[in-house]
Amino acid sequence: MSRALARVAVLLAASVLCGGLLWAATPGALPSSALAVWRDGRWATWWRSDRAPATWAPPHALGDAVRWRAGAPGVEWGELRMAGDGEAWRLRVIVARVDPRRVRLSLAASRTATRGRWTVDSAGPRAVLALNAGQFGGATPWGWLVHAGREYRPPGRGPLAPAVVIDTAGRVRLVPPDSLDALRAALQTAPGAVREAFQSYPALLAGGAVPAALRAPGRGVDVAHRDARLALGTLADGRVLIALTRFDGLDGALDVVPFGPTVPEMAAVMGALGARDAVLLDGGISAQLLVRDARDGPRRWPGLRRVPLGLVGTGG
Repeated sequence: MSRALARVAVLLAASVLCGGLLWAATPGALPSSALAVWRDGRWATWWRSDRAPATWAPPHALGDAVRWRAGAPGVEWGELRMAGDGEAWRLRVIVARVDPRRVRLSLAASRTATRGRWTVDSAGPRAVLALNAGQFGGATPWGWLVHAGREYRPPGRGPLAPAVVIDTAGRVRLVPPDSLDALRAALQTAPGAVREAFQSYPALLAGGAVPAALRAPGRGVDVAHRDARLALGTLADGRVLIALTRFDGLDGALDVVPFGPTVPEMAAVMGALGARDAVLLDGGISAQLLVRDARDGPRRWPGLRRVPLGLVGTGG
Protein backbone atom coordinates (compact mmCIF):
# COMPACT_ATOMS: atom_id res chain seq x y z
CA MET A 1 0.00 0.00 0.00
CA SER A 2 2.81 2.45 0.83
CA ARG A 3 4.29 2.17 -2.69
CA ALA A 4 0.86 2.74 -4.21
CA LEU A 5 0.33 5.82 -2.05
CA ALA A 6 3.75 7.09 -3.05
CA ARG A 7 2.73 6.81 -6.70
CA VAL A 8 -0.45 8.76 -5.93
CA ALA A 9 1.67 11.48 -4.30
CA VAL A 10 3.76 11.68 -7.47
CA LEU A 11 0.57 11.94 -9.50
CA LEU A 12 -0.79 14.79 -7.39
CA ALA A 13 2.48 16.67 -7.72
CA ALA A 14 2.40 16.16 -11.46
CA SER A 15 -1.18 17.44 -11.63
CA VAL A 16 -0.12 20.68 -9.98
CA LEU A 17 3.02 21.11 -12.04
CA CYS A 18 1.85 19.71 -15.37
CA GLY A 19 2.75 22.87 -17.24
CA GLY A 20 6.28 21.56 -17.71
CA LEU A 21 7.74 22.88 -14.44
CA LEU A 22 8.10 19.41 -13.00
CA TRP A 23 11.00 18.52 -15.29
CA ALA A 24 14.25 20.38 -15.68
CA ALA A 25 15.17 20.41 -19.35
CA THR A 26 18.16 21.67 -21.26
CA PRO A 27 17.06 24.27 -23.81
CA GLY A 28 16.33 22.52 -27.08
CA ALA A 29 16.11 19.08 -25.43
CA LEU A 30 13.16 16.98 -24.38
CA PRO A 31 12.31 16.98 -20.65
CA SER A 32 14.33 14.25 -18.95
CA SER A 33 12.37 10.99 -18.73
CA ALA A 34 12.71 7.26 -19.25
CA LEU A 35 10.30 4.40 -19.83
CA ALA A 36 10.66 0.83 -18.59
CA VAL A 37 8.60 -2.23 -19.52
CA TRP A 38 7.88 -5.28 -17.38
CA ARG A 39 9.42 -8.22 -19.17
CA ASP A 40 10.63 -11.61 -17.93
CA GLY A 41 9.95 -10.75 -14.31
CA ARG A 42 11.83 -7.45 -14.19
CA TRP A 43 11.69 -3.84 -15.31
CA ALA A 44 13.78 -3.08 -18.38
CA THR A 45 14.37 0.49 -19.58
CA TRP A 46 13.72 0.69 -23.32
CA TRP A 47 13.44 4.45 -24.03
CA ARG A 48 15.19 7.56 -22.76
CA SER A 49 14.42 11.11 -23.80
CA ASP A 50 18.12 11.95 -24.24
CA ARG A 51 18.51 9.07 -26.71
CA ALA A 52 15.09 9.17 -28.34
CA PRO A 53 15.30 7.86 -31.92
CA ALA A 54 14.12 10.14 -34.69
CA THR A 55 12.93 7.11 -36.71
CA TRP A 56 11.52 3.75 -35.62
CA ALA A 57 12.33 0.57 -37.53
CA PRO A 58 12.46 -3.19 -36.79
CA PRO A 59 13.29 -4.86 -34.51
CA HIS A 60 10.61 -3.24 -32.36
CA ALA A 61 11.49 -2.70 -28.71
CA LEU A 62 8.05 -3.71 -27.41
CA GLY A 63 7.32 -6.40 -29.97
CA ASP A 64 7.62 -9.22 -27.44
CA ALA A 65 6.26 -7.38 -24.39
CA VAL A 66 2.56 -7.83 -25.13
CA ARG A 67 0.76 -11.04 -24.21
CA TRP A 68 -1.65 -11.24 -27.12
CA ARG A 69 -5.13 -12.67 -26.71
CA ALA A 70 -7.61 -13.64 -29.41
CA GLY A 71 -10.51 -11.31 -29.97
CA ALA A 72 -13.16 -11.60 -32.65
CA PRO A 73 -11.87 -12.78 -36.05
CA GLY A 74 -9.42 -10.15 -37.26
CA VAL A 75 -8.77 -8.72 -33.77
CA GLU A 76 -6.17 -9.51 -31.15
CA TRP A 77 -5.45 -7.58 -28.01
CA GLY A 78 -3.23 -7.57 -24.96
CA GLU A 79 -1.65 -5.47 -22.25
CA LEU A 80 1.81 -4.39 -21.23
CA ARG A 81 3.04 -2.71 -18.07
CA MET A 82 5.23 0.38 -18.16
CA ALA A 83 6.91 2.48 -15.50
CA GLY A 84 8.48 5.91 -15.33
CA ASP A 85 11.86 6.84 -13.94
CA GLY A 86 12.68 4.64 -10.97
CA GLU A 87 9.16 3.15 -10.99
CA ALA A 88 7.86 6.49 -9.69
CA TRP A 89 4.62 5.79 -11.54
CA ARG A 90 3.24 2.89 -13.51
CA LEU A 91 0.93 2.49 -16.47
CA ARG A 92 -0.98 -0.26 -18.17
CA VAL A 93 -1.13 -0.03 -21.93
CA ILE A 94 -4.02 -1.84 -23.61
CA VAL A 95 -3.14 -2.65 -27.21
CA ALA A 96 -5.27 -3.95 -30.07
CA ARG A 97 -4.31 -5.02 -33.59
CA VAL A 98 -7.13 -5.03 -36.12
CA ASP A 99 -7.24 -6.43 -39.66
CA PRO A 100 -9.55 -4.06 -41.59
CA ARG A 101 -10.02 -6.72 -44.27
CA ARG A 102 -11.91 -8.78 -41.69
CA VAL A 103 -13.35 -6.04 -39.47
CA ARG A 104 -15.50 -3.28 -40.94
CA LEU A 105 -14.56 0.05 -39.36
CA SER A 106 -17.15 2.82 -39.42
CA LEU A 107 -17.77 6.09 -37.64
CA ALA A 108 -20.66 6.29 -35.21
CA ALA A 109 -22.36 8.97 -33.20
CA SER A 110 -25.30 9.12 -30.86
CA ARG A 111 -28.04 10.58 -33.08
CA THR A 112 -25.83 13.16 -34.81
CA ALA A 113 -22.14 13.90 -35.02
CA THR A 114 -22.74 17.34 -33.50
CA ARG A 115 -23.73 16.20 -30.01
CA GLY A 116 -21.33 14.82 -27.47
CA ARG A 117 -23.33 11.77 -26.41
CA TRP A 118 -21.30 8.77 -27.61
CA THR A 119 -19.51 6.24 -25.39
CA VAL A 120 -18.25 2.73 -26.05
CA ASP A 121 -21.48 1.49 -24.47
CA SER A 122 -23.26 3.03 -27.49
CA ALA A 123 -21.42 0.71 -29.87
CA GLY A 124 -24.07 -2.02 -29.89
CA PRO A 125 -23.97 -5.80 -29.52
CA ARG A 126 -22.30 -6.43 -32.91
CA ALA A 127 -19.24 -4.33 -32.07
CA VAL A 128 -15.97 -6.22 -31.78
CA LEU A 129 -14.03 -2.98 -31.26
CA ALA A 130 -14.98 0.57 -30.30
CA LEU A 131 -13.10 3.71 -29.31
CA ASN A 132 -13.55 7.46 -29.31
CA ALA A 133 -12.45 9.05 -32.57
CA GLY A 134 -10.54 12.25 -33.29
CA GLN A 135 -10.53 15.47 -31.32
CA PHE A 136 -13.40 17.80 -30.63
CA GLY A 137 -14.24 21.39 -29.79
CA GLY A 138 -17.12 21.76 -27.36
CA ALA A 139 -19.63 19.10 -28.36
CA THR A 140 -18.65 18.86 -32.01
CA PRO A 141 -15.92 16.91 -33.82
CA TRP A 142 -12.87 18.84 -34.95
CA GLY A 143 -11.72 18.77 -38.54
CA TRP A 144 -12.61 16.74 -41.60
CA LEU A 145 -15.50 14.32 -41.21
CA VAL A 146 -16.78 11.90 -43.85
CA HIS A 147 -19.35 9.21 -43.17
CA ALA A 148 -20.68 6.70 -45.71
CA GLY A 149 -18.99 8.68 -48.49
CA ARG A 150 -20.62 12.00 -47.55
CA GLU A 151 -18.68 14.96 -46.20
CA TYR A 152 -20.15 16.48 -43.04
CA ARG A 153 -17.33 18.82 -41.99
CA PRO A 154 -14.46 20.47 -43.90
CA PRO A 155 -10.83 19.85 -42.96
CA GLY A 156 -9.20 21.58 -40.04
CA ARG A 157 -5.86 23.20 -40.67
CA GLY A 158 -2.59 22.33 -38.99
CA PRO A 159 0.72 20.77 -40.02
CA LEU A 160 0.34 17.81 -37.62
CA ALA A 161 -3.33 17.07 -38.24
CA PRO A 162 -3.61 14.01 -40.53
CA ALA A 163 -6.86 12.30 -41.40
CA VAL A 164 -7.65 8.66 -40.73
CA VAL A 165 -9.16 7.55 -44.04
CA ILE A 166 -11.03 4.30 -44.72
CA ASP A 167 -11.86 3.42 -48.33
CA THR A 168 -14.60 1.12 -49.61
CA ALA A 169 -12.18 -1.82 -49.69
CA GLY A 170 -11.57 -1.35 -45.97
CA ARG A 171 -8.01 -0.09 -46.30
CA VAL A 172 -7.01 2.34 -43.53
CA ARG A 173 -4.36 4.99 -43.99
CA LEU A 174 -3.25 8.21 -42.38
CA VAL A 175 -3.25 11.04 -44.90
CA PRO A 176 -1.24 14.23 -44.25
CA PRO A 177 -3.23 17.47 -44.11
CA ASP A 178 -1.72 18.89 -47.29
CA SER A 179 -3.28 16.00 -49.26
CA LEU A 180 -6.84 16.37 -47.98
CA ASP A 181 -8.03 18.75 -50.70
CA ALA A 182 -7.24 16.12 -53.32
CA LEU A 183 -9.20 13.54 -51.36
CA ARG A 184 -12.16 15.89 -51.08
CA ALA A 185 -12.17 16.16 -54.86
CA ALA A 186 -12.04 12.36 -55.06
CA LEU A 187 -15.34 12.18 -53.18
CA GLN A 188 -16.92 13.41 -56.42
CA THR A 189 -14.76 11.68 -59.03
CA ALA A 190 -13.79 8.42 -57.30
CA PRO A 191 -16.43 7.61 -54.67
CA GLY A 192 -14.62 4.50 -53.45
CA ALA A 193 -11.58 6.47 -52.33
CA VAL A 194 -13.14 7.66 -49.09
CA ARG A 195 -15.88 5.84 -47.19
CA GLU A 196 -15.10 7.15 -43.72
CA ALA A 197 -12.66 9.83 -42.58
CA PHE A 198 -11.91 11.86 -39.48
CA GLN A 199 -9.09 14.16 -38.54
CA SER A 200 -6.98 14.28 -35.38
CA TYR A 201 -3.75 15.71 -33.96
CA PRO A 202 -0.91 15.68 -33.33
CA ALA A 203 0.73 13.18 -35.66
CA LEU A 204 3.06 10.87 -33.74
CA LEU A 205 4.75 9.06 -36.63
CA ALA A 206 4.96 9.47 -40.39
CA GLY A 207 6.66 6.62 -42.21
CA GLY A 208 8.29 5.64 -38.91
CA ALA A 209 9.73 9.12 -38.37
CA VAL A 210 8.92 11.19 -35.29
CA PRO A 211 7.86 14.73 -36.33
CA ALA A 212 10.39 17.43 -35.48
CA ALA A 213 7.83 19.19 -33.27
CA LEU A 214 7.89 16.16 -30.92
CA ARG A 215 11.67 16.04 -30.62
CA ALA A 216 12.26 19.35 -28.82
CA PRO A 217 10.24 21.96 -26.94
CA GLY A 218 9.04 25.20 -28.44
CA ARG A 219 7.91 23.80 -31.78
CA GLY A 220 4.16 23.99 -31.28
CA VAL A 221 3.56 20.82 -29.21
CA ASP A 222 3.64 20.61 -25.41
CA VAL A 223 6.27 17.90 -24.94
CA ALA A 224 6.15 17.92 -21.12
CA HIS A 225 2.46 17.50 -20.27
CA ARG A 226 1.38 14.08 -19.00
CA ASP A 227 -2.09 12.67 -19.65
CA ALA A 228 -4.00 9.49 -20.30
CA ARG A 229 -3.50 8.75 -24.00
CA LEU A 230 -5.25 7.03 -26.88
CA ALA A 231 -3.54 6.61 -30.24
CA LEU A 232 -4.26 4.98 -33.58
CA GLY A 233 -1.66 3.84 -36.07
CA THR A 234 -1.12 1.59 -39.05
CA LEU A 235 1.33 -1.30 -39.32
CA ALA A 236 3.41 -2.21 -42.36
CA ASP A 237 1.07 -5.14 -43.14
CA GLY A 238 -2.02 -2.88 -43.27
CA ARG A 239 -3.40 -3.69 -39.84
CA VAL A 240 -4.56 -0.97 -37.48
CA LEU A 241 -2.83 -0.55 -34.12
CA ILE A 242 -4.64 1.03 -31.17
CA ALA A 243 -3.08 1.81 -27.79
CA LEU A 244 -4.81 3.14 -24.67
CA THR A 245 -2.98 4.03 -21.45
CA ARG A 246 -4.34 3.67 -17.93
CA PHE A 247 -2.72 4.84 -14.71
CA ASP A 248 -1.81 1.81 -12.62
CA GLY A 249 -2.49 2.34 -8.94
CA LEU A 250 -4.46 0.91 -6.02
CA ASP A 251 -5.28 -2.29 -7.90
CA GLY A 252 -7.08 -0.50 -10.74
CA ALA A 253 -9.02 1.96 -8.58
CA LEU A 254 -7.19 4.85 -10.29
CA ASP A 255 -7.81 3.70 -13.86
CA VAL A 256 -9.54 6.91 -14.89
CA VAL A 257 -6.98 9.30 -13.40
CA PRO A 258 -5.82 11.46 -16.35
CA PHE A 259 -2.09 10.88 -15.98
CA GLY A 260 0.19 9.09 -18.39
CA PRO A 261 2.83 9.52 -21.10
CA THR A 262 3.98 12.74 -22.67
CA VAL A 263 3.34 13.12 -26.40
CA PRO A 264 6.95 12.13 -27.30
CA GLU A 265 6.66 9.10 -25.03
CA MET A 266 3.42 8.04 -26.71
CA ALA A 267 5.10 8.38 -30.10
CA ALA A 268 7.78 6.03 -28.76
CA VAL A 269 5.16 3.52 -27.58
CA MET A 270 3.56 3.43 -31.02
CA GLY A 271 6.90 3.20 -32.81
CA ALA A 272 8.14 0.46 -30.50
CA LEU A 273 4.94 -1.51 -31.17
CA GLY A 274 5.59 -1.37 -34.90
CA ALA A 275 3.43 1.50 -36.16
CA ARG A 276 4.61 3.25 -39.32
CA ASP A 277 2.11 6.10 -39.12
CA ALA A 278 0.28 7.15 -35.96
CA VAL A 279 -1.79 9.99 -34.49
CA LEU A 280 -3.12 10.86 -31.07
CA LEU A 281 -6.86 10.76 -30.49
CA ASP A 282 -8.60 12.65 -27.71
CA GLY A 283 -7.20 11.41 -24.42
CA GLY A 284 -7.63 12.35 -20.78
CA ILE A 285 -11.08 11.55 -19.41
CA SER A 286 -12.40 11.06 -22.98
CA ALA A 287 -10.18 8.08 -23.79
CA GLN A 288 -12.16 4.83 -23.95
CA LEU A 289 -11.92 1.44 -25.61
CA LEU A 290 -13.95 -1.74 -26.06
CA VAL A 291 -12.53 -5.01 -27.37
CA ARG A 292 -14.54 -8.23 -27.69
CA ASP A 293 -12.44 -11.06 -26.30
CA ALA A 294 -12.93 -14.45 -27.97
CA ARG A 295 -13.31 -16.16 -24.62
CA ASP A 296 -14.65 -13.62 -22.14
CA GLY A 297 -16.81 -11.36 -24.29
CA PRO A 298 -16.64 -7.53 -24.29
CA ARG A 299 -13.83 -5.91 -22.31
CA ARG A 300 -14.39 -2.21 -21.62
CA TRP A 301 -12.10 0.59 -20.50
CA PRO A 302 -14.61 3.45 -20.20
CA GLY A 303 -13.95 7.16 -20.10
CA LEU A 304 -15.61 9.77 -17.92
CA ARG A 305 -16.80 11.98 -20.76
CA ARG A 306 -19.28 11.44 -23.57
CA VAL A 307 -17.84 12.40 -26.94
CA PRO A 308 -19.29 13.38 -30.32
CA LEU A 309 -17.80 10.57 -32.36
CA GLY A 310 -16.73 6.95 -32.09
CA LEU A 311 -15.00 4.43 -34.35
CA VAL A 312 -16.69 1.03 -34.29
CA GLY A 313 -15.54 -2.27 -35.77
CA THR A 314 -18.01 -5.00 -36.67
CA GLY A 315 -17.38 -8.47 -38.03
CA GLY A 316 -17.06 -8.77 -41.78
